[in-house]
Amino acid sequence: MAFKDLELIAPILVALNEEGYTTPTPIQAQSIPLVLQGRDLLGCAQTGTGKTAAFAIPILQLLYTKKTPTRGISTLILTPTRELAIQIDESFAAYGKHTRLSHTVIFGGVSQFNQVNILRRGVDILIATPGRLLDLMQQGYIDLRHLEIFVLDEADRMLDMGFINDVKKVITKLPAKRQTLFFSATMPPEIQSLANQLLTNPAKVEVTPVSSTVDAIEQSLYYVNKADKPDLLLHLLKNPDIKSALVFTRTKHGADKVVKILQRVNIHSAAIHGNKSQNARQNALNNFKDGTIRVLVATDIAARGIDIDDLSHVFNFELPNVPETYVHRIGRTGRAGNTGISISFCDAEERGELKDIQKVIGKMIPLIAEHPFAKNVTTQISTIAKPNNQRHFGGQGGNNHFSSKKSGTQRKTQNYGK
Repeated sequence: MAFKDLELIAPILVALNEEGYTTPTPIQAQSIPLVLQGRDLLGCAQTGTGKTAAFAIPILQLLYTKKTPTRGISTLILTPTRELAIQIDESFAAYGKHTRLSHTVIFGGVSQFNQVNILRRGVDILIATPGRLLDLMQQGYIDLRHLEIFVLDEADRMLDMGFINDVKKVITKLPAKRQTLFFSATMPPEIQSLANQLLTNPAKVEVTPVSSTVDAIEQSLYYVNKADKPDLLLHLLKNPDIKSALVFTRTKHGADKVVKILQRVNIHSAAIHGNKSQNARQNALNNFKDGTIRVLVATDIAARGIDIDDLSHVFNFELPNVPETYVHRIGRTGRAGNTGISISFCDAEERGELKDIQKVIGKMIPLIAEHPFAKNVTTQISTIAKPNNQRHFGGQGGNNHFSSKKSGTQRKTQNYGK
């Protein structure tokens, strides 16, 4: 199937062609016709499956082909993080460049001045994070009475980040008659309950098992003492096949500490977390995308807000407390048909987290049994799990654990949206 087979209008097909997109991903192929029919949609899809385009493309077509223009904001996309909001806005700009539909993005952490000025001029599509949206609504700058389409993106992440009450406040301000599109990578009970409240006779699209990890991602595990983690990271980063690496830590302080360690040995890096200003975070992300820095160190605020087509490696410097977060972290690589590599460090204190992660993903993470710091590992770690598919660390030369190959299809014909 090609995008041209989905009965899309010429302005959108031209834009997709200019972006190099020819074939829809499974969630796009299933969702786009349903949204064009005006159906409510429950989409359960992990990160990296192309779901932004799955709702952006049909929304643009629905608004473009309307006989009577909407007075004010016709579509609201609510998303948990600033980075993700910006990327969704960029997607609407790319796919809708020939439609003349207006859109903007609002989020906290920056002055509201420019955002308010754009809103005053009027927009068709609004992409927002919950806090800033509620703030500007309370100030009278945003009126959602004429809203026709509501998209709740990354619903489970809203729950994880403590935004679910803000989401419920927004929902009370929406008109009862609307089309609702609901997307979540996982469906815990509270999110399922919210979906039941929001959706009317929804179509359901589920393209991958809940909480599964992308098959294209090669996962591996290192048992290592906590004190040896920095040295193990530096050792692995000596491999030239690691062109770009996203390193996850649990805390903001931990992220800054890892950056200092990397910079001491002249590895260009930067941290991105909640204490950084929006400009600093965006600059770090842009520098990572263009190759100015090789390593980006992040807390989980970035777990679903970073979309980099050619990211080769993800490192779990520290395992996450919430096992589903592991899925979202490693989903930053292996995107748009590419392969990717995930490397996780586990110390004795993280035994419980590892067990929970392996239970959620339904498989054992292959263990790298021999590495330069293995001899220092405390005996407690060996009780974490029975290591399946043990592999030895082969250095820089011959271990395909470090290869960063793409799939047989070239990226530009497989990069179908964010």
